[in-house]
Amino acid sequence: MKNVLEGLKPEKVFYYFEELTKIPHGSKHEKQISDYLFNLCKNKGWEVIQDKALNLIIRKPATKGYENAPMILLQGHMDMVCEKNEGINHDFSKDPLKLRIIDNQIYATETTLGADNGIAVAMIFAIFDSDEIQHPALEALITVDEEMGMTGVQRLDGDMIKAKHLINLDSEEEGILTAGCAGGADIEFKVPSEKVESKLSNTCLIKVSGLAGGHSGGDADKEKGNSNKILARVLFDLLDEIELVSFNGGSKPNAIPREAKAVVKTNNIDSLKQKVDKWDKIIKNEYTFSDANVVITVENTKDEKQVLSKKVAEKIIACINIVPIGVLSKSTVIDLVISSNNLGIVTTDDNYVSINCHPRSSVMSLLTDSFEPSMRQLAKYLNVEYAAGDFYPGWEYAKESEIRDICAETYKEFTGKDAEVVAIHAGLECGYLLKKCKSLVDAISMGPNMEDIHSPNEHLDIGSVERTFNYLCEILKRIK
Repeated sequence: MKNVLEGLKPEKVFYYFEELTKIPHGSKHEKQISDYLFNLCKNKGWEVIQDKALNLIIRKPATKGYENAPMILLQGHMDMVCEKNEGINHDFSKDPLKLRIIDNQIYATETTLGADNGIAVAMIFAIFDSDEIQHPALEALITVDEEMGMTGVQRLDGDMIKAKHLINLDSEEEGILTAGCAGGADIEFKVPSEKVESKLSNTCLIKVSGLAGGHSGGDADKEKGNSNKILARVLFDLLDEIELVSFNGGSKPNAIPREAKAVVKTNNIDSLKQKVDKWDKIIKNEYTFSDANVVITVENTKDEKQVLSKKVAEKIIACINIVPIGVLSKSTVIDLVISSNNLGIVTTDDNYVSINCHPRSSVMSLLTDSFEPSMRQLAKYLNVEYAAGDFYPGWEYAKESEIRDICAETYKEFTGKDAEVVAIHAGLECGYLLKKCKSLVDAISMGPNMEDIHSPNEHLDIGSVERTFNYLCEILKRIK
């Protein structure tokens, strides 16, 4: 059967990208894709190492005339964020993605595409698989679990990396050279479930849906709706007439949640529906410009006999409502978010209601000495369990950088336009790599245009991939 991307240029880039979309590779489930890539390298005769974490390190000698040039590390991650629209029958553990092309953009069907960061892997393999591209000695590092804690790069033995300059390919805007990023952490509140017999007669499902979602860092300042926060606002208004059975919303800590559901008990369905309709109008008005498709609904659902105690329900709703989200601080000098938080996941099981947050900051003291202690105090005040971990470092903008200068000069000569050099609020692995790998002296990050990453509307610009790949090849050609 003909591949959907067959005939697109650069052919090898799109060939490898489509092959990746056929193999499950969600975060923390990368063994199949890592083994596939490892065996592909072995079959090609390339030097390759698969470490215990399933990261891959691949090496290729310099082409003729580049033997004395510094070694370059090309880097991306093999895992993807697995998000799908509600009601879609797609199993990320075994089903291939269903690709489609609309207006020069590549989408998956009703799911995330995994261009973040599959396109980096595809470009790296296309370069390694070419006998025509001129380049210095190359190293490639393809990590696991970047999206869910950066545990792959954390477990990497930095002494295995020999390159001098790092080119990270995990950025999403053509013509932008990223030279700094935020660090982050994971914070979780756990409210022990305390079940009691319900005193009310009707069981209903209140649902927030229709939100666009997005990247919790890159979209932090876009005023996108957070389904967990919206639902908690509604429930607080209803507390005197409902009992809470469960609260579930979001699926990834680093994706702005698009949907949330609460099962509740009530005696007065008509009153409940009137109040939910009122909130539907309020929220639609608040998000008219930034998330216009939001909708809040209520419907009957299967009967539940047990509910969470009033005290537990109040703690859950208070915690979700009090925890701040979105932009927490912003630079007064440049247009850059300094710190933010995403309340990404709420889950209910037999033992706990868990509330997961993913804060970020490019000034780590704002995270480690301000936000995290304030959340710890909130947990103590509410008398709920609390954990904070998976802290990862930011990447500070360097005053001087040889690779940044090379990339900027090449872009100017290659396109006739100036590249924009920025620091971003998303997290990249560059900070870890510069700290762990003694051989690395500097880093830069780049990538083609892609939008709505971490959401089912994720899409990748075909023309931008070609331009970015050619630009990357030109950079390698100029490093002598």
